[in-house]
Amino acid sequence: MDPVRIVQFTDTHLFGAAGDTLRGIATLATLQATLAHAAAHIANAHALLVSGDLVQDDPAGYEPFRRVFSRLGKPVLTLPGNHDDTSAMRAALSASPFQYCGHRDFGLWRIVMVDSVIAGAAGGRVGAAALQSLRDSLQGAGQRHVLVCLHHHPVPMRSRWLDTVGLENPQEFFALLDEHPQVRAVLWGHVHQAYDAQRRGMRLLSTPSTCAQFQPFADDFAIDAKPPAYRILELTADGAVNTEVLWLDPLSAGSSAPA
Repeated sequence: MDPVRIVQFTDTHLFGAAGDTLRGIATLATLQATLAHAAAHIANAHALLVSGDLVQDDPAGYEPFRRVFSRLGKPVLTLPGNHDDTSAMRAALSASPFQYCGHRDFGLWRIVMVDSVIAGAAGGRVGAAALQSLRDSLQGAGQRHVLVCLHHHPVPMRSRWLDTVGLENPQEFFALLDEHPQVRAVLWGHVHQAYDAQRRGMRLLSTPSTCAQFQPFADDFAIDAKPPAYRILELTADGAVNTEVLWLDPLSAGSSAPA
């Protein structure tokens, strides 16, 4: 059986106005450059995943998000981040090709999207309702392998400031996952950098942003010089996760350099 191919984008930080910028970065322009770079992978993908912070505290940003992603001809799986308005996001992305949270099956794999947002907070938590939804998705997966996706990082990134805004209840989250050995990987955004590790047979992965990156291992908030990026995943029938982070050429990323 052919592998399931997913392309992950994260932390797009869009605004309602196309020219608005975040720390000097035109986030719609960098997203468009990232999607252009990923075009061949998108064409071959079973679905696209966008793992939170679709907008930068501006619900009007969901309209350009819808416009850009609806043209791509693929299912677009989404989950919220701390800069999203969960009510507005759910309303904007309630119809095909978009899906807000829940799960989606592709062949021998189930992709589960978890809401880890605490309203008004930068850090996250998988609350009681989200834990129950996750539990139901895992119990209903049958013999499928499972990829669990959320916004906030459930493991330390060894960055003093960033680790104050991670997942508040990682022990509870992982305790549930440990009950279900078909969970093959956990994937997140939020940290604006790449991460790849193993935990009890689970692959742990984070993905850089389509705009700017955070400097790894920094004690205080700092922007890295790296360009926009995205992740491609190949999920095989035997449960393996083959994946790579692809970076844009800084010169092709347009206004991605911090001002």
